[in-house]
Amino acid sequence: MKRQRISRRNRGDAKKPIEFLQPILNNVPFMDIVPEEGVQKIHDASMRLIKDFGCLIIDYPEAVEVFRKNGATIEDGNKVKIDEDTLMHFVNMAPASWTQLARNPAKDLPLGGKNCVFAPIYGPPFVADIDNGRRESTMADFDKFAKLAYVAPEMHIGGGVLCEPNDKPLMTRHLDMLHSLSTLSDKSFMGSVVFADNARDSVDVARIVVGRERMKDNPALSSTVNASSPMRWDDRMLSAITVYAETKQAVMFTPFIIAGAMSPATTAATVAQLNAETLIGICYAQMVNPGAPCIYGAFLANIDMKSGAPCFGTAENNLAMFAGGQMARHYNLPYRSGGNFTASRIPDAQSGYESASTMWATVQAGVNFILHSAGWLEGGLIAGYEKFVLDLEICAMIARYCKGFELDDDGFAWEAYSDTPTGQHFLGSSHTMKHYQTAFHQHKVFSMDNYEKWEDEGSEDSYKKANKVYKQMLKDYEQPPMDPAVREELDAFIALRKEEINAGKPRQENYNL
Repeated sequence: MKRQRISRRNRGDAKKPIEFLQPILNNVPFMDIVPEEGVQKIHDASMRLIKDFGCLIIDYPEAVEVFRKNGATIEDGNKVKIDEDTLMHFVNMAPASWTQLARNPAKDLPLGGKNCVFAPIYGPPFVADIDNGRRESTMADFDKFAKLAYVAPEMHIGGGVLCEPNDKPLMTRHLDMLHSLSTLSDKSFMGSVVFADNARDSVDVARIVVGRERMKDNPALSSTVNASSPMRWDDRMLSAITVYAETKQAVMFTPFIIAGAMSPATTAATVAQLNAETLIGICYAQMVNPGAPCIYGAFLANIDMKSGAPCFGTAENNLAMFAGGQMARHYNLPYRSGGNFTASRIPDAQSGYESASTMWATVQAGVNFILHSAGWLEGGLIAGYEKFVLDLEICAMIARYCKGFELDDDGFAWEAYSDTPTGQHFLGSSHTMKHYQTAFHQHKVFSMDNYEKWEDEGSEDSYKKANKVYKQMLKDYEQPPMDPAVREELDAFIALRKEEINAGKPRQENYNL
């Protein structure tokens, strides 16, 4: 796999670059719904859960031993209990901010502080569109969503498991996804967390396409791991955390809690439990490698007590998300939460209301990494093509909202008042002509036409229009260039790993990357 690297500046005729929305600097004041003493109460409740009740470590004795060596008490072989001083000693080692690297350095992403980035949907086993309805997702669908995430200016991150490629073998499909994310887009991407070797493969792919030297100072991957709530971390998640912590790649510690089932049926208990589970994960990563980048994560829904189904866009969900943001800031950590969530099966009125309810609260909660920003349907079981496009509208509006507005002379438009007689409209003023293209957010799908014009043009609703838009986005897609030597190395690595896995051979520790 040795090769002479071709200069990244010498690629011949480059195609016109795809538009890219710069990471958002969220200037909106964050909503602190919990008083300062309440934040301390949540912290104290979490410490009590960890110290008195403990957290189970499932099928991963290596992690139990790491906890033991670093001052935790172990009961019954796998129940970890930690006192507050020990826990916070390690949590405080996690950095407050860093830059996530992309294959294209122009698309590197600052994470932490007031920075906010959008990432597409993650993990659904099904896809849907208006033409074919709901169906099992395939590798062809994954590639389409990778292309959509690339051409969409609103998506800062290329994604992770955009949908499950069910037509690919389970043990090697992560390699197909990594290859797709690395070649069909030059944005940063997320790593696999299903097995430890999958995480190692993700790191090696990132080193190939982003560059080992660049990754010495900042991570190229941000990967999401989920606690097995209530109060459990299992071997798959912990082994992936181990790999990513050792290589200083960013990890989002996200308990996946459906309140009323996986936590008690009160918001305070749910937030305290989420906080405890998140801190245990972050603590473990710091025990493995102090300074490993960690993102405080929160995924919250509540159960429908009548049917048992998860609910999204509810008051309780948003209250818990606001509280989670306060806890993340309390520990000086970046925050991952929110998204365009809905329980609806199609992008209908329910979908719009639930998604908007969650997404606007997300930005006011101070979320830094917004996963599931586009495409989410049926509680995350479906990646919707039209929903992806409609969600981009909300993302674009939020990006504009976060900028606020200027209070300088041009902002107050004194020029327009000087040029326009009192009592006359401003449509033709020089100030309006100067700003008309940028003054207000311009919708790409939503229609502002009056009823008559809309009716004359076919009475097309947003669902049908979004169907046309996503197809046009795929038609307009042009693959970003890649250094041929890098592509050769990537292809060789993917082929070698598939061969090893299919033959049942152990993974090599060093691929001379």
